[in-house]
Formats: sequence, C-alpha cells, structure tokens
Amino acid sequence: MYQQDGEVLPKVNLRELKRKGLFFTIKRAFDIVASLCGMVILSPILLIIAICIKVNDPKGSFIYSQVRLGKNQRKFRMYKFRSMYVDADERLKDLLKYNEVNGAMFKMHDDPRVTSIGRIIRKYSLDELPQLWNVLKGDMSLVGPRPPLEREVNQYTDYDMQRLMVKPGCTGLWQVGDRNAVGFDEMVQLDIQYIRRIGLWQDFSIILRTFYIMIVPNTSA
Repeated sequence: MYQQDGEVLPKVNLRELKRKGLFFTIKRAFDIVASLCGMVILSPILLIIAICIKVNDPKGSFIYSQVRLGKNQRKFRMYKFRSMYVDADERLKDLLKYNEVNGAMFKMHDDPRVTSIGRIIRKYSLDELPQLWNVLKGDMSLVGPRPPLEREVNQYTDYDMQRLMVKPGCTGLWQVGDRNAVGFDEMVQLDIQYIRRIGLWQDFSIILRTFYIMIVPNTSA
C-alpha cells in the first residue's frame, strides 16, 4: 500500500502482473488485428477528416505528433488528427494559469487553441483515430492508461508511476467515464484500478463503452 496525503492507496502487485503473460500475448494479437482492420475499414473517414482539417486551417499538417512516455517510461511519438492551431504548443505556457484541474495534467474547457473542426472531431473522439498506427507498431494498446507527457511524469509520485507499468491505450476507464469531470488524481486511481483488474473481459467492456461514446458523445465535451 502507498500513503499519500494521509490516505492509504492500493498498490499494483507486480508479481501477479508478470504472471499474466498469456493475457498480454492475446491482447497484443488482438491489437494487431483490430488496428489493421480499423485503419482499412475507416480509411474513407480518415481521408475526409484530413481534408476538413486542411481546409479549416491550411497552415499546418493534418496530423499532430507529440513525444509521450509509455510502458516503463519508454519514449514514443504519438499521432493524432490536429485539432488545434499550429502554434498551440507555444501558446500553452500562457494558458497554464487557467488550468482547471490539479496535478500533472492540463485541461481547459474552452481552450482557445482548438479549431472549429477540432471541436467536432474531439466531441466524437475522432482525433484519436491515428493512434491505431501506434497500436499496430506496438507503442500503445487499444485499452490502457492515457500516455503522459514527460513534463507530467516529472511531477509524478511513486503511486502515480504505477500507471507506466503497462502499455498506454487509446481508451481506458478514464475515457469511458465522465472525463470532463475527472481530475488528475481520479484519473490515476482509475488507471491503477484498471491495471489491478486487468483482463480480457474488462478490455472488451471498455471497447464497447468507447464505441457507444463515439456514437452518443458527451454534449459537455
């Protein structure tokens, strides 16, 4: 157990996690098949989104990439459809004072860096679709914790670091919940809950809930 701010927090059993070799083999095989099929089936939608992004803001690429940390703090480049203006990273330092959550994460409801098409693809989680390529490459899994930035990890406690014991995912317990109302500490607890209960049924349930959210998005997103 961990103690943080006087609260006793659960610890991931690393030995038990290592015993789940068969599960992780099946999980990886499913990731490969599902991501490959997804990219082929969704290719017309991917093309339409790319064109809309370029028409909306012709200055930059339709793909945005950013270095994230994965399992055991391994660095990789994560891909998304660009939903912000090209100077979004430079403008972030001026917006940090408006951060709406505590902890190692930035969240701003009416972020002025988001483009008009960006708001639409974010609402339906379509900006995340290029991460299927990350899944195929093995950087990510379909289901897992959100991949953090290095500057976020630099603020992690020992308890928070447990999020990096498995591959990050395109979706997870945080994403299928009310993510707009969940702060950093709650997100970490959900991720660690996922890792402690990791299994095929939980992954399958999260994937189904993710499809539902993409079809019936949160109107407050």
